[in-house]
Amino acid sequence: MSSEGLHVPREKLKAKTLNLHYAISSLIEELEAVDWYRQRADDCDDEELRKILLHNAHEEIEHAAMALEWIRRNDSEFDDQLKEYLFTEGSITGKEEEATGKG
Repeated sequence: MSSEGLHVPREKLKAKTLNLHYAISSLIEELEAVDWYRQRADDCDDEELRKILLHNAHEEIEHAAMALEWIRRNDSEFDDQLKEYLFTEGSITGKEEEATGKG
C-alpha cells in the first residue's frame, strides 16, 4: 500500500513530493479509521461503546477533511478536480461524459 512507504529513494524526491506523500498517506489512514470505527460500531452490542466509536469516526472525518483541504491547497491538479466535482448536483459521471462527448 502507498501509505506504507516510499517507492523511490527519499533523496531523489522533492520536498513538495514528500509533503504530498505525507498528506495522502494521512488521508488514507484517516479514511481507513473511519471505516474501522463504523464497522466496529455496527458490530458492537453495547450502546455506550457504540456512541464512542461513532464519535471517534466523526473525529477521523474531520481529520480527513483537513488533510484533503491541505492537499487541495498544495496541488493544483487536485484543486482543479475537487472544484470540478465536489459540492455539485446531478450525475457525478455526467460531467466527465459531457466533457469527453461520451454522454
